[in-house]
Amino acid sequence: MSAAVMMEPFSETSPRFKANIAVVVFLTSILTGGAAAFVRWRLVVPGDAVFTATNILAHAALFQMLLAADVISIVCYVAMTMIFYELFKPMNRHLSTLTAFFSLTGCVIVAFGSLFHIAALVVIRGAQYLNVLTVQPLPALTLMCLRLRAEAYSVSLAFFGVYCVLIGYLIFRSTFLPRIVALLMPTLIILIALPAFASNNAFANGRAHFRRAIAPIERAVAVTPGKETK
Repeated sequence: MSAAVMMEPFSETSPRFKANIAVVVFLTSILTGGAAAFVRWRLVVPGDAVFTATNILAHAALFQMLLAADVISIVCYVAMTMIFYELFKPMNRHLSTLTAFFSLTGCVIVAFGSLFHIAALVVIRGAQYLNVLTVQPLPALTLMCLRLRAEAYSVSLAFFGVYCVLIGYLIFRSTFLPRIVALLMPTLIILIALPAFASNNAFANGRAHFRRAIAPIERAVAVTPGKETK
């Protein structure tokens, strides 16, 4: 059975049903990517390569799941892009094509950035296997790979931002979805930018200051009664 024949049932469904599917797929992409970003924020400590490497090794399975979450998020975003492209192509073919171009370009950049995630995993696993994790360049190399992945994601945000604006305009001009959805599309730029903000140095510095601020409290709680009397 050819791909064209397999796509016929879907192409015959109502535009509103397709639009609803696109929204569900998009929410899946956002939730999956957001969860991965939160976990990555907890594992990666900018400026502390050794602590980051230790975190990754202690949660190796979780770090591998981050890659799977990134792949799911990208696949869902591509699926949403293609559905919206098919929906809006009859209305404005050129603008729909341009909109899809920005989205797919952003997805390609994110996929490319995921290669640095794989590289970080290979380096840290190799160092553990060879028992050379204490060699300073290896944790630093791992952290550099994760920084390159974050930079790639930051670049993709420019394309995703343009896509959100253009797709919001197309939704506003159509009748497939409520116009309130089109008005809210620009706010999605903030949502997809949160993972990049979480890896931002300023944010990381704020987290470091908070940890230093609560360090005396943690030490006070850790003091035993016997030590207090001395």
